[in-house]
Amino acid sequence: MPYSAIKVANEFLRLAGQDNPPRFLTPLQLIKLVYIAHGWSLHFSPATPLLNEPTQAWQYGPVVPSLYSAVRGYGSSPIASPLKGDTDPQEIDEQSKNLIAAVFNAYAHYSGVQLSSMTHQPDTPWFRAWNEAGRNAVIGNDAIKEHYDRLALERAA
Repeated sequence: MPYSAIKVANEFLRLAGQDNPPRFLTPLQLIKLVYIAHGWSLHFSPATPLLNEPTQAWQYGPVVPSLYSAVRGYGSSPIASPLKGDTDPQEIDEQSKNLIAAVFNAYAHYSGVQLSSMTHQPDTPWFRAWNEAGRNAVIGNDAIKEHYDRLALERAA
């Protein structure tokens, strides 16, 4: 089932808080981790995207506007508590929790700038949306899936 970006972000924050020692994620890290998890979800379960909201091409990369609104008050400071504004009543299923945990384990050690750089590479979904449709263009799930399918093939080689 698709979830709100804030619900997915709160799962990342929960995982970070359980790290030993606890880890604190910045808004930029959180925004990118949610996007990356959504991308991998489209690769593994294309009929069931992780997010129920569109991603847009903003200047600093792919962003879910509702998540940006929830974290913008933190500036570049770490987020130490769950985000407010999650109106999604459903609980995250185990398959999605496992995917989020795998993304956390693979990517949470990168800084927000490093994660942003990953999403800004030429021929990424953000790059194409930004350059073809412009500022705040929606990045379609098909383009995101295609990109993560390609990443999976590259990693398997």
